[in-house]
Amino acid sequence: MTSTRTARTRLFLSAATVALAALSLTACDDGSGVEDEGTAGASSSTGDAKPAATAPSGAPASGAPASGNGVAKGEKTPSAADGKADGGSGKETGGSTASTHPVTCDGSNTKTVAAPLTRPVNHMLLTVTNTGTRPCFLYGYPSVRFGEAQSVPPVIADSKPQAVVTLSPGESGYSSVNLSAADGSGANGYTAKSLTVYFQSRSGEGLTAGATPPVPPKGVYVDDSLKVTYWQQSLDDAVSW
Repeated sequence: MTSTRTARTRLFLSAATVALAALSLTACDDGSGVEDEGTAGASSSTGDAKPAATAPSGAPASGAPASGNGVAKGEKTPSAADGKADGGSGKETGGSTASTHPVTCDGSNTKTVAAPLTRPVNHMLLTVTNTGTRPCFLYGYPSVRFGEAQSVPPVIADSKPQAVVTLSPGESGYSSVNLSAADGSGANGYTAKSLTVYFQSRSGEGLTAGATPPVPPKGVYVDDSLKVTYWQQSLDDAVSW
């Protein structure tokens, strides 16, 4: 009987010991006892500073604006409206396009000079200078009238240039007038003491305001071989006919 009680007492003590050991392990797991070796040193105290994060490549440096447009705070963001400043609007300055639009050359915007030539003989040179502020076109050929003539002389067809003669302000165009036959074969000759030069319109069907350049005091002799060249851009082209 005594041995049986002793065995029960030992069994009870052993169970109590196991229970105490379990309670001890539970206390350690709650942080009240031993610290887990796997987490030791992994955390820092509350007062330690956090390590600075590394900025990605291309990010603004410390103190730079966080926006992606590269404009510092307080600066004006560029816009399409800014392109209008300092002549960026594309608009012309210093005058409208109308001031450079070509017009037709006539007696109101040119000066015409008539001068007899020694070579070729029996020829006269007409020089028309643009006195206006716009370029002008010399269309076709001059319609000349000597004295009281009722008709204008024909044009030398082969003298037609490849393009319409254009005169910038201050520039001159030319035409030569074959006054009479060099060999004296012309008929109905007479001496003219006045000259009127008319300008052709763009359509070639009408005449614009004319000019009355002076001729030599003794006049010029003309006959029915009278003819003119088309307006030429260069003097050499005009006197080659």
